[in-house]
Amino acid sequence: METRKSWVVWSDGRKQSSFLAMSLHRNDLVFVLISVSIHAFGVINAVDVTASVSAAKPQQAPSYLSPGSSAVVSSPVFKPAVDSALSIGLLSSFPEDLEISEYCTGLLRLFGQRYVTYVDCLVPAARPVKVCQDCFAAYHSLFEVFQNISSDQMGPGNVSCRDSILRSDRLMLVFLLYSNLDTIWQKSNCQQCITKDLKGRNNDTLYFLTLLNQTITCFEKYKQGNLTEVCKNCEVTYKGLNELYSGMEKNNTLCIDLEDAMNMTRKLWSKTFACSSPRAETVPVIAVSSFMLFLPIIFYLSSFLHSEQKKRKLIHPKRAKSYTSLMNIQDKQS
Repeated sequence: METRKSWVVWSDGRKQSSFLAMSLHRNDLVFVLISVSIHAFGVINAVDVTASVSAAKPQQAPSYLSPGSSAVVSSPVFKPAVDSALSIGLLSSFPEDLEISEYCTGLLRLFGQRYVTYVDCLVPAARPVKVCQDCFAAYHSLFEVFQNISSDQMGPGNVSCRDSILRSDRLMLVFLLYSNLDTIWQKSNCQQCITKDLKGRNNDTLYFLTLLNQTITCFEKYKQGNLTEVCKNCEVTYKGLNELYSGMEKNNTLCIDLEDAMNMTRKLWSKTFACSSPRAETVPVIAVSSFMLFLPIIFYLSSFLHSEQKKRKLIHPKRAKSYTSLMNIQDKQS
């Protein structure tokens, strides 16, 4: 079979095979398609990058600001940072006439330190309750620094910190923090167990703790054997402690520490060791109850006996006797 070749004559007089000319035309088409694809990919990437950058920037002011408000930053000089990690905060300092003095700043820092110390003491003293006898020193320190802050007296440089720290804002955070801890102190009635100068336990508290330690020591000594030995050997000590607690309760000289300690001691005595001791005030109660029980019986018995005596008596009317004597006199006269 004979293969025929066709020739293409160019404008410059050159001859070229039609097969070669078609191959070159196809290569040109492929090159054009590749160029169009690259251009389209670049446009798409540019659109994605623009969208991501615009998403990072604030596009709209808050709804409570009008478009013409001066709070909306539209100046081409000031542009917000694209990085969200760089947040805008308050300035590090205000003008000197608005800042608190160094003396007040030192008191504020000291208040924070003593506040943390007192809280660290309260948490471990929650159970068993020892908020008064373990934390009175920390409360005293906090009380002193708050007194300095809230005092009307001028500090160094004729500066008073009461207005600048306690009354400069609506929240009054320092006053609020101190009030919360002071409420714990007042509800615990710690002033009943601690001296007025807040420097130690008072005499009543020390005496109660002495009897309490003796009672607990007695429990620990005899609880290993028969529990009846605890009731027998510790009754006198427990009774003395119980009487002291009752007297302090009547005099309102108890704090939460002593109340909780006595409650735990009574649980040990009655539930753990199953002991019981007769109380002195139960004797008159039983006597009065017995008298009230027999009082109706005595009343009805006395009423019955009194009615029987009335039935046995004979009543002789005096009027009848005088009438008989009058008739005898009339008979004699007739």
